[in-house]
Formats: sequence, structure tokens, C-alpha cells
Amino acid sequence: MASVRFTVTPTKAEDLPGLPDTSPEISSRSGTHVRFGSRESVSRSEPPSDASGGVTTAAGGGGTETPDHVNMEQGDGNSKIASVYINNSHGVDDDDFYDRNLALFEEEMDTRPKVSSLLSRLANYTNLTQGAKEHEEAESIGEKKKASKSPQMGTFMGVYLPCLQNIFGVILFLRLTWVVGTAGVLQGLCIVFICCCCTLLTAISMSAIATNGVVPAGGSYFMISRSLGPEFGGAVGLCFYLGTTFAGAMYILGAIEILLMYIAPDAAIFAAKGLEGEGAAMLNNMRVYGSVCLLLMSLLVFVGVKYVNKLASVFLACVIVSIVSIYVGALVSAFKPPNFPVCMLGNRTMNGHDLVDNQCAKTVLLPDEREDVNVTLPIAEPNTTILLTFEPTPTPTSTVTEKTTYLWSRFCQSTELNATCDDYFSTNNFSRIKGIPGLASGIIADNLWSSYLSKGDVVEKSSLSSSRGVQSASTQQPYVFADITTSFTLLVGIFFPSVTGIMAGSNRSGDLKDAQRSIPIGTILAILTTSVVYLSSVLLFGACIEGVVLRDKFGDSVKGNLVVGTLAWPTPWVIVVGSFFSTCGAGLQSLTGAPRLLQAIAKDNIIPFLRVFGQGKANGEPTWALLLTALIAELGILIASLDLVAPILTMFFLMCYLFVNLACALQTLLRTPNWRPRFSYYHWTLSFLGMTICLALMFISSWYYAIIAMVIAGMIYKYIEYHGAEKEWGDGIRGLSLSAARYALLRLEEGPPHTKNWRPQLLVLLKLDEDAHVKSPRLLTFASQLKAGKGLTIVGTVVPGNFLQSYGEALAAEQTLKHLMDKERVKGFCQCIVAQKAREGISHMIQSSGLGGMKPNTVVMGWPHAWRQSEDPQSWKTFIHTVRVTTAAHLALLVPKNISLFPSNSEPCTDGYIDVWWIVHDGGMLMLLPFLLRQHKVWRKCGMRIFTVAQMEDNSIQMKKDLATFLYHLRIEAEVEVVEMHDSDISAYTYERTLMMEQRSQMLRQMRLSKSDRERERVRWSFDDAQLVKDRNSMLRLTSIGSDEEDDTDAGERDRAVTGDGSSERHRRVQMTWTKEKTSQYRATHSGCSTPEGFRDMLSIRPDHSNVRRMHTAVKLNEVIVNKSHDARVVLLNMPGPPRNPDGDENYMEFLEVLTEGLERVLLVRGGGSEVITIYS
Repeated sequence: MASVRFTVTPTKAEDLPGLPDTSPEISSRSGTHVRFGSRESVSRSEPPSDASGGVTTAAGGGGTETPDHVNMEQGDGNSKIASVYINNSHGVDDDDFYDRNLALFEEEMDTRPKVSSLLSRLANYTNLTQGAKEHEEAESIGEKKKASKSPQMGTFMGVYLPCLQNIFGVILFLRLTWVVGTAGVLQGLCIVFICCCCTLLTAISMSAIATNGVVPAGGSYFMISRSLGPEFGGAVGLCFYLGTTFAGAMYILGAIEILLMYIAPDAAIFAAKGLEGEGAAMLNNMRVYGSVCLLLMSLLVFVGVKYVNKLASVFLACVIVSIVSIYVGALVSAFKPPNFPVCMLGNRTMNGHDLVDNQCAKTVLLPDEREDVNVTLPIAEPNTTILLTFEPTPTPTSTVTEKTTYLWSRFCQSTELNATCDDYFSTNNFSRIKGIPGLASGIIADNLWSSYLSKGDVVEKSSLSSSRGVQSASTQQPYVFADITTSFTLLVGIFFPSVTGIMAGSNRSGDLKDAQRSIPIGTILAILTTSVVYLSSVLLFGACIEGVVLRDKFGDSVKGNLVVGTLAWPTPWVIVVGSFFSTCGAGLQSLTGAPRLLQAIAKDNIIPFLRVFGQGKANGEPTWALLLTALIAELGILIASLDLVAPILTMFFLMCYLFVNLACALQTLLRTPNWRPRFSYYHWTLSFLGMTICLALMFISSWYYAIIAMVIAGMIYKYIEYHGAEKEWGDGIRGLSLSAARYALLRLEEGPPHTKNWRPQLLVLLKLDEDAHVKSPRLLTFASQLKAGKGLTIVGTVVPGNFLQSYGEALAAEQTLKHLMDKERVKGFCQCIVAQKAREGISHMIQSSGLGGMKPNTVVMGWPHAWRQSEDPQSWKTFIHTVRVTTAAHLALLVPKNISLFPSNSEPCTDGYIDVWWIVHDGGMLMLLPFLLRQHKVWRKCGMRIFTVAQMEDNSIQMKKDLATFLYHLRIEAEVEVVEMHDSDISAYTYERTLMMEQRSQMLRQMRLSKSDRERERVRWSFDDAQLVKDRNSMLRLTSIGSDEEDDTDAGERDRAVTGDGSSERHRRVQMTWTKEKTSQYRATHSGCSTPEGFRDMLSIRPDHSNVRRMHTAVKLNEVIVNKSHDARVVLLNMPGPPRNPDGDENYMEFLEVLTEGLERVLLVRGGGSEVITIYS
């Protein structure tokens, strides 16, 4: 009985936390701390109250210090010290306490922690990147982390406003009016609606992904990579990075366009030499100023992102003020339209810059210089026509002179009235129309329909009458021309960047108070807001602005004013300045976000050549990624055309949105257990609709850009697949693969494969040595040459031992096989089986390998090398047992002999033949295997020869014709030869060879028996008679050494060994007690070769007649094969089956040796009993 010792330590009641002061029982007496000291006791102790050691102050001790007797003597001398405090979170876990309740799990606590420990860790969770084990490992090392502020941003400031700022951009101010004028209001609404639907459906899918667990900081890349795997994630992540980088270039080009065309036109460095060079000069100016602006912005981002973030609110305010001014201006135009007259010649629009004298006429009437005329020049408002008012003095007669205008000189190349002018100029008159008729003018009726133009066409107003000239308009004339050929698809590609930017909220998830609530609400509200703004802007532009002004991309008809600025209130400068700053801000945001996205991809280490871009400054700023981003953005700036850059980033953004929708749809359809998004307003049909719209928009806007983007993404995908790091993120593609594999396996189960679809599905049996190295790696090389990357390959090995103790060895063997498979580039699976005996493991592997219809149908195994010289018969016995098992399982068998001489994958055969010796028909394997081998580069240049054997009664000539016809129908090219084998007497060599075989077999058997006797004799002299009586298992092991009957004999055979008298040889041996007399008697009766009489008996053996006949066949065939195929690269030969009687196993091995003697490389082939080749299509 275990002794129990009590130690009572007085404590104060108020020292025990969690106890209410109102408890009369506890407050009236001092608390006690009771310790039980026994082998099964629960240890409790209070930590020392101060640093002086284990001292406590008694309740009534008056400050006296007494030693603490808490530490008790336990039966085993081990006591655990823990805290008595109930809610002590900083103390040591009280293991003994929960051992009473969780003793059943005490041995697994290191791998299966308590639920309370798990929950406490989750409660202290900050905001780690999803799936990033690096952060968790850094924490476990012991790094001191600074206490970070808890995120406090809400939906409005954290998601809604950033999304607004990123969505509203340069296209709204510079191109939307032109899109409306060219496509018309109806098609313009259609373009805007399709693009907005695309982003809205993508936002719904993104919201579902973002609310499915902790939202990572990293935006669409993390969403796609964790949902679709590293290959798709890396490919689409890089596409999104390129799109963001080109977006920065587009915003910079937009800012420079505003600067050079509307703010400071005189700042142009390159001047146009004539009208033809005006476009080239403008592009060069854009390149120079754009490069300078990119450099300045990159330096600003490099210095610090905090400055960019501080300016973000200013830029957002500019955007909001600009949009509000458009709406106010549209409303004001209903009552007081702004004065922006447009000069028209017939129905053609004139360039306002060419109205040098401000005259929209051919000629003007001026008073005669000789007369006194009072000329009143009223002060005209900007952009209005100067009207001359003549007030002649009262004279009897007054004369005026008709003078030509500047436009006359442009069309007539002269200022004279009698000059020859352009036909269209001569037959049409000038007129002025209002550029901004106003909201109440009804101009929307004229702007409803599209007016697509080709490059060089004049912008015309179809409702004005005109007489057509014979000649088309020349670019030398002062018209407003279309600079590019327009179409619906082009406009879609140009407009789409104005609806991108929906990922801004998800990128800020680390700063949000409740990301799973804020991201869906903020993003969808921002998309709805911008969609309403875009759709209403299309209607307002079509209802307020004249069509020719809308189609005038750069505002030339209104003297170079920004078209959308003409509608703004109170002045166009509100839009000009606001759009300039907003585009600069958007460019800065792109140059800030793109390097961080590249850094995130590089840190995931899935693309090896991007590793350097994961590094940065000490504070984590991506320096190298910023440099690469600036270089790529410079490529976009060198393009120098906003209309050419916009479709490029449209492709990249559309591809990113497409895969976001695909990820959501896949996760929903696969019903992944981890797919539990908080955002419930999604459906897989919406995701597929969004994906379809994205794909359609890609090819609608620019089919060649779409193909280029897909090729880039595909190349990145394949690169990551072959050279990227292995990552397991629980992605949806893996789930899709599992579903597809399950479906395919179930389909394969519906019936056996047709002969046309038969292909060798290999089970390659490899043997490992003591150091876990593969003994014959060339077997795997041969398998790779035979398969050429197609079909199923399972590489298996047997690890001897017990599974419970040898599990680690099995894992090591599996890693060895995987490494060898990677080295030989064999695509397949490896399987390691732990078994007590090799033949049992091989039998289990042949029975259990594969799944459903994907089971191996062919076994590849090596030839037992040097089996004659080995005293241990296990190798060749296991070989024959495997042959029997494959035959019973109806599997084909391939045995390469001299496998070390077979060529490697780097040693192609430049010439030679693959010889097939078709002796018996075995399902057509001998025909199919050479064809499959020749598909590989090693054997491709080898010819094929087929030999068959004709007996005396066969017609060899007809056989050759029939074989050639058969090969023709099989579509196999090969040389055909029929070898005649005449009946001949059995030679003395054959008889002698058979005799030697049987004598050798008998000698080895007797040698193994004598070895067994020597072992028993050694045991007898080592132990006395009492110790020689062994139990059943040990005696069985002792007597089975070297015995043919007991070596690896199946359990069923051992059971059947019991005879009718109730005993067996095995049982007699088990129960025998050895003495000198019995030993001598047993040796005399069993050891035939230990005496001269035994040798004489062995020499008097007469060979068995059936063995002689088999040896005769083997010798004759070998002679013919060596004669015909001694120079062949490899010889394929029918493999005869093993004898039904196991006593002839050793003779069977000898027959195979004789059959293949003198051949360098031999492949023994044994069919599985079914046809594998057919002449039918």
C-alpha cells in the first residue's frame, strides 16, 4: 500500500484568485494547500513568493519566515512543481492535473495538443499570411516581435474609398467622351455595362474567396495561388503584376498627355515639321516627358511609401471634385449652355487651331481704306468669333472690300479671290454650330447611333447637308481627322482599364478591422458606384455634347480644350487640373503596388529566377522589384500611345479576373470541405458567367493580344511545373484532379480495355541492398524507354522485416525510389511493402498494386545474377515464385537478362537490329514491344527483324509470306525470316549437359544438407542434452537451415505435410532430442555425399528423359539464335513457363541459362494470356 503524506501550507484567502470575497467559509479561515505525496498523486505546489527561496508567510506568523515544505517525497522520487493558481496563464501547464482526465492520451500530447492550448494559440493570432510557414517558424525561433497595433480601418476608409480611387482613372477624363461619340450612346452603354458586369461578377467571386478563412495580404495573387495551386497562381500572379505595371505606364502617359495638350502645349521639346510629322513629334514628347515622370515617381516610391499614402487623399479629392463638376456642368447646361462654337465646312469639322484669324468663313467684307469708317471691335469672350461692326460716316456712297480668310489660303494655296480651290471647299459653305448644345437640346437623338471611322477619315456631322467632292480630304487640309481606325472591339479594349482596380480592398486586408465583412461590402459598393457614374456619364455626354466634338479625341474642334472639360462647371480647368493630379496619383499607386506583388511572388519561391526580387531594404521595401517594375513600365512609356497600352493591360487584368472566377467556381462545384465562405451571395453559375465574359472580352478587344497573354501565362505555368518549388497549398486544382481521377477510374471499371487500347502498365520490381541502394537501376532506365512517358508505371520494392519496426526503413526506401525515378525521368508511383519474406511481399504487391482500372498488366523484374555460384537458393527461388505468381494473375512478364549492358538514355543506338524470336504465340507481346521501344530516341534508329521457327512438317515459304502479310496488316515494318529446325538425334553434348545439370542439383542439395548437419553438431556440443530440447519455433528455425522443403515454403504446403498417422517430418524434427547415436544414424541415412558411397550413388545417376528433351530444345534454339542474332542490339525471346512440379525449379533455371547463353542483351517475354495487338483499326 502506497504511503500518503500531507503537507499543509497556510495561505491567505485573498491570495487565491477567482474566489469571491463574499464566501463566508473561505474568508473566515486561511486557505490551505494540501499536497498528496504518492506514486499516483497529483503534485501541487505554490511558486516561491520572493527570490530568496521557498519561503511563505503564515497567516498569524507575524512576519516569521519558515521553510517551505511543499516539495514532497514521492515513491519514485520525481515530483512536478506547478502553480496553484486556477487561471494562471503565464505559469507552467499543470500536466499532472489533466493526466487524471486525459491519461488515455498522455503518450500523444506532443503531437496532439490539448484543445485549450490550440484555442489559446488561435486567440493570439495576429495576421499571418495564409499558408506561410516561414512566419510561424520565425516565431518559434524566439524572435522578439514588436507589439503591432490592431487594425482599425473600417469598410468606408479601408475598402470603399481606395477602390473608388483605383477604379476612376485616366480613361474617364480622356477617352470616355470619344468612346461615346464613336460607338454612340446605345453601344457605349453596352460597352460600359459589359465591363461593369465583368468586374461585378469577379467581385462576387473574389468576396467568396476572401471570406473563406483568414484573408491574406497579397490580393488576387494569394487568392488564385491558394485556390488553384502554385502553377496557376504564379502564372496569373505575374500576369497581374505585368498588368499593374503597364497600368502605371498608362497613367503616366495620360498625365503627360494632359500636360502637353491642355496645360502647357508650349513645353513640347519636339516640334512638328509639317502636319505629317505632328503625330511623331507628339509621341517623342510623350516618351521624353514620360520617362522623366517615371523616374521621379520611382524615386518618390523608393524614398518612402508613406509619402505616397499621404498624397492619396489629395488625389482622391481631385477625382471626386472633377466628377462632381461634370454633373454640375451638365445640369447648368440645361439652362445656360457654355459657349464653345464649332466651325463646320459643309458637314466636315474644322480644326479650331487653324482659325488663326478667328474667321469661320471663306471671305470677309472689310471697309475701303479710303473711307472714314468707324470700326467697333467688341471684346469677345474666349473661344468666340470676333464680329466686325461697320459704322460708316454718312456719305453719299460707301464701299467695302472682300478679303480672303486664313482658311481660304489653306484650301486654295493662295490669298487671291480668283485662285483655284479645293472642290469640296468651293461647293460647300462654312457654318458654326454649338459644341455644347446643353442637356435640354435633344442632341442625344443624333448621338444614339455609332459612327466608326477609319484612320484618316474626317469627323463629320451627318445631319448637315453637303455636296461631296470628287477628291477625298487631304491630311494637309485643316479638318479634324481620326487618328486610328475604330471598332466596337477596339473601344472595349480601351475602356476596360477604367473599371479595373477592384482588388484594392483585398490588398489592404491587413489593415481592416473586419476584413471578411468589409471586403465584400466595400468592393461591391464601389463597383456599383462607379458603374452608376460611368453609365450616367455616357448618357450625359450624349445628351449635352455635339457628336463631332465627342468624336474629336483631343478637342481640336474646340481649340484644344479637353472635351470633358467643356462640360465642366465653373471652368474647364477644374477637370484639367483634377484629372492631371488623379492620373499622377494612380500612377504612384501602381508603382507602389506592383513591386510588392512581385516581392510576394518571389518570396513564395515558386519561380526560381525571381528569388532576387524577394529581397529589399531593411524595412522590407522591395528595392529590386521596384527597379524591375520601372524598367517594364518604361517599355510601356516607349510605346507612347495611350490607345496602344490600354489593350495590353486589359488582357492581363482580364486573365487575372478570369482565374478568380474559375477558382470560385471550382471550389463551389468540387464542394471542398474547407470551402465555407462567410459571403453567401455567390453561385457557381455567376462565376462561370463572369469567366465567360472575361474570356469573350479578351478576344473581342484584341484577339492577338489575348493569344500573346495566354502564351505568356502558359509558358510561366510550364516553367513552374517543371522547375518551380514544390508547394502544397490545398488548392482546388488538386481537388479537381482527384475528382477527374475518380471519374476516370470509375469509367475504366466499366469493362476490360480493348485490344487497341492495350499498353504495358508496368510494375517494376527493384531490389535494394543493405545500404538502401538500388541494385539494378538500369531496370528503371529500360522501363522509361519502353513507356516513353505514357501509361502507368509503379516502381516497387520489398523491405524485409516487421511493419511496426521497419516503417522508417520503408519511407527511406520510398525516397530512394522517388529520387531514382526523378533521375531517370520516369513518371509514375512508387510502392514499398514491408514483409517477413521477399516472396510474400512480391506476391502482395502484385495482388494489391494499382487502383480500379489502373492496375499494372506487366511485371518487369531482373534476372537473378550469379545464381549458380550462390549457396543461398533464395534469389532464384523467389524469381521462379514471382514467375508463377504473375502467371496466376494473368500478367505479362518481362525479364531483361544482362541488364547492366542495356543502353542508358544518353547512349542512343545509331544502327543495328532489334531481333524478335517468335517461337510460340503469346498474345502478340513480341510484336508490340519492339514497336514501343522504337518510339524512344535510344532505339529509334534500330531496325526490326522477326524470326520464327519452322518444323519439318511446316511449309517455310508459306510461313514467311503469311508472316509478312500479318506484319503488313499490323502496320509494322520489319524484316522477316523463317528458320528451319530439322529433327535430329539428341547429341552427346545435350545428354552430358543434362547429366551435369542433375548431378550439380543433387550435389548442391547434399551440400546444403551436410551444412545443416554441421550446424546441428555445433549446437549439440554447445549445449547439454537438457538445453537441446527446444520449443517448436526455435527448433523449426534450426532444422530449416538449407532445407529445400522448408525454405520459404508456403504455409499451406507446410500444413499439408501432415501425414495420415498424425505426424510429419516437421513434427518429428521439432520433438527430437539429439544424442550421439541418433546423430550418427541421421547422418548415415541423409548425408549421401559425406561418404564415398554417396559420391558413387551420385555418379550413377541417369538423367530424366523429359529433362533431356528440354535440354535438347534449349541447346538447338540457342545455336540458331546465336548464329542469327549475335550482332543484334537486343534479342526478344519467348520465355517458357516454370514446371508444374516445384522439384524441377533448379533445372528450369538451367534451361533458361542454356537458352540465352552467348547472347549479350536478352529480353525474356511472357504474355499474360490476352491479345495485345490487332490488325483492325
